[in-house]
Amino acid sequence: MPQPDLEALFARQQAARWRVAATSARERRAKLQALLDALMARRAEAQAALAADFRKSPEEVDLTELYPVISEIKEALRHLPRWMKPRRVPTPIGLFGSAGTIRHEPKGLALIISPWNYPIYLALGPLVSALAAGNCAILKPSESTPHANAFLGKLLAGLFPEDEVALVEGEADIAQALLALPFDHIFFTGSPAVGKAVMKAAAEHLASVTLELGGKSPVLVDADADLRMAARKIAWGKGLNGGQTCVAPDYVLVHASVHDALVTHLKEAFSSFYGVDAAARQASPDLARVINDRHFARLQGLLNGSAAQVAFGGETEAASRYIGPTLLTGVDPASPVMQEEIFGPLLPILKVKDMDEAVTFVNARPKPLALYVFSGSRRTSEDLLARTTAGGGCINDTILHFAHTGLPTGGVNASGFGKAHGRHGFEAFSNARGILRQRTRFSAIQLMYPPYTGFVRRMVDLTLKYF
Repeated sequence: MPQPDLEALFARQQAARWRVAATSARERRAKLQALLDALMARRAEAQAALAADFRKSPEEVDLTELYPVISEIKEALRHLPRWMKPRRVPTPIGLFGSAGTIRHEPKGLALIISPWNYPIYLALGPLVSALAAGNCAILKPSESTPHANAFLGKLLAGLFPEDEVALVEGEADIAQALLALPFDHIFFTGSPAVGKAVMKAAAEHLASVTLELGGKSPVLVDADADLRMAARKIAWGKGLNGGQTCVAPDYVLVHASVHDALVTHLKEAFSSFYGVDAAARQASPDLARVINDRHFARLQGLLNGSAAQVAFGGETEAASRYIGPTLLTGVDPASPVMQEEIFGPLLPILKVKDMDEAVTFVNARPKPLALYVFSGSRRTSEDLLARTTAGGGCINDTILHFAHTGLPTGGVNASGFGKAHGRHGFEAFSNARGILRQRTRFSAIQLMYPPYTGFVRRMVDLTLKYF
């Protein structure tokens, strides 16, 4: 879409926003149901699009792209009338005679900027929340996934008029042009560097933002963990989408006494998932490829510059952008692979003498998007959570917190802020409007109107002391 048309599209959505805001729960649920039905009907098209962009297996498309969106829709279909209903709150005794309610009203026009790694889910997941909250929305997907974008364009054009939902394709200049428009809310998923630019642009219009950024999500493995179970769950989380997942395990801090055993179990897990030798893993239909040549070169640079021992994997093939699941041991914490989010199938494993050292290591770095703890002790797990901070995470698992629609997802500081999913997503796209309704002609505050006589002073004193 040429840049001048963006202003015209924005104006059409502005003209429609009050009509859309006035829709009932029944009307919004009808929109969501139509989206659900269309996704199920076009399931094979989604699988083909992601295979073309990533060489991603149909099963992984279903599990990581379609299922999360479908779960979001079903959650909203079940609960939307309750979310939209004004909520009564208790009245302080000093305001006796009044009633307080919280109304969630649409913010208006939303801009959703989604990344390439999960191009369907990370575009449609926020859209579900925006629609549930009664907003108009413009979606700007990454230019790196042309087949997924074509799928999204056809899907949305068949369901919504452009003055309610529109998809705009293009490169960075289109994103910048969109960010120059006075949206009411911006939902961005991507890197911290671009997130800062989005936040600066939003500040020009004082637009609210939800930023789901990235970071190096650590895994802490204590000496008493079930190592075979931990290895399979870590390997699964790292292997999804070829490691190109914002909440993927980025590195492992493992108790020194079980380091070698964990590495052995990780080798077994990757072999069972993708193949017992290098040739079998490269031929596996279940391991997605790196998205493009630029990211392939970046990952190969991290691998070659790590000065670590390749304990497993390490195979690369530029023509197909293949990088096999790779375990790195003896990693220098100062090496490049430990300085940036990996976003690929490389997994550094570092020894720590105890979990205190692990906590110190994590807390010396930017706050991660996710943190994973593997321990046989509930007390230890709770202690590790209490002494660290992250956007979310799991105990004795990886990734799955991101699929739980009842849990808020999002980052903290460098890994983002604002929450998404389920009711939390609905609230992110809503303005919580507090309303006090005075139910009587007289209220206690009238006893404290000016002039401030001695009687008023006594009433103020009583209010401060007892109410």
